[in-house]
Order: sequence, then structure tokens, then C-alpha cells
Amino acid sequence: MTNGSGAGVVHGFPHLDTAREAITALYRRLTPDGVLAHAASVAPADVAFADADDLHLGTQRVARALVAQLGLPDARVIVSFREMTHAASVELTAGPEYFVELNDRFRRHRRDIGAALAHEITHVLLHRLGLSFPGTRANEILTDTVTTYLGAGWLLLDAYREDRDSSQKLGYLTPEEFGYVLAKRAAVFGEDPRIWFTSPQGYEAYTRGAARALRDERQPPLTTAGRAGRHRYVRERRYALDHPGAPGDPAAPYAFEALGDGPRVAFACPTCHQRIRVPVRGRVRARCGLCRTVLECDT
Repeated sequence: MTNGSGAGVVHGFPHLDTAREAITALYRRLTPDGVLAHAASVAPADVAFADADDLHLGTQRVARALVAQLGLPDARVIVSFREMTHAASVELTAGPEYFVELNDRFRRHRRDIGAALAHEITHVLLHRLGLSFPGTRANEILTDTVTTYLGAGWLLLDAYREDRDSSQKLGYLTPEEFGYVLAKRAAVFGEDPRIWFTSPQGYEAYTRGAARALRDERQPPLTTAGRAGRHRYVRERRYALDHPGAPGDPAAPYAFEALGDGPRVAFACPTCHQRIRVPVRGRVRARCGLCRTVLECDT
């Protein structure tokens, strides 16, 4: 939890590769049908806190809503408050009860309790799924990404607030990365999360992240690629065909491969980032073997 001067918030996309790997891992673990079971995000009304609400009863109500959102029907989350450095922590056991501790500051900042709980309850889900990444930071990025992709992470982005003198941000992804993952989810489920934001800074970060996510859908060899990208692709394809086996540009979002049955181009699925390989032979319709997205390509 960042809470202090505005200089403490990291911006941009430094963890983008890990977030993409997390989306791929989520599809592999849950399958596309399992991901599609989370088609509706948690509703703002289900995680809202009124001034008159009892702190503990309200917190338990929000926790139950997030447990249901993340598909943990038999998990009981018991929440307490104490002084601590981090925003929250969870005790991961075999269940069915899980104990979450929230930073004491949330007694006064109740609007962000849902955001803190969303991250911790996703830790419970990942624990049950046996899904983790090596290293604390990568595992926390996995948690933020899964929270967002399964419909509860918009709360974390909405908890981001920053001005000249102070800032608050929950989670390990940057605000723009939260926006990126949220936009990826929105593209799959046809949601418009912009209507849920109460934080102007969260709204702006979503806009920047969504623009970055849109670039994934406009890269060659997809037919939606722009003119400049297509020109570069044609030039590099010609070089690859004339020099089989020569290394291509490592910064390019695609790579050409010389195989016995003809050249192929490999690129990341814009939905789940699974690697796809298709023959280089003009217009091709490809179906991602992981998320089942159908892609129109001009190879």
C-alpha cells in the first residue's frame, strides 16, 4: 500500500510481461469456461459502505460478496483490524475459515475496504487452485491480475487517488497496468467499467491502460493492424523468407519460423497471450487453442 507523497506511486507498464503471463496461467488453470463463469463484475452496491453501516457487519457483508464473486461458496472469511504496515494480510489454511487482517486505517477509510479484501480473498482462491508464481512480487502481480480479470479488481483501481501532496494506491500493479488488465477483461465480457469509478485518477489510469490493451489487438499479422505495422511486417516477412533461420527483430510482436512444411509466423493471442503459430500464406483464420478466440490474420 502506497500512502504518502505523490512521488511514491509508480506509473507505466513495468510489470506488463508478468501480468500477461498471469492471464495465460489463469486460462490454463480455470479453462475458458471457468473464466466465463465470472462474466459479471462485482456490483458497486454489493461492496458499498454507508456512513451508518456497522464496521464489522458491513465488512463481513462485503467479504461475502467478494467470496461469491470469486467462486468460493464454501469459504468463510473472518476479518479483523490492527495496526500494520501493509494494507492487509490473509492466513492461508486448508479452510473452510480464512482470517483476514486489515490495516487499522480502514476503520476511517471504509470506502476502500472492498479493494483490500478483494486482493486478499483472491489469495485464498489461488491457494485453493494451487496457482502461484515464483517469488513474492511475481506472485502478488498474479494476485492483482486474477482479482481484476475475475471481476473484483476495478475496486483496486478505484482506490487509487493522487494529488500534489498525497497519494494512495493498493496492490502491486501500477494504475495503468490495472487499467490494462481491466480493459482486457472488458473486451472479453463487453463491460464498460468506466461507469464505476469514483476516483478521477483511477478513471484516467484506466483510459491509458485501455489504450495499451488496444495495441495488442492491432498488431500484425492480425488484419486489424495499422498501415505502418503492416508495412514493417511485409518487409520483415520478405527478409525472413529470403534468409531462413536468420534471427528477427526481438522487439517485434511476432517471429518467423522456417519449418519443414513451410514458413510460419508466431505471435501472442491478444486475449490470453498464448503463443499461436500459423502458416505464412496470406489470409488465414486462426483459433487460439487456449481461450478459443478466433483471429483473422493476413500472414
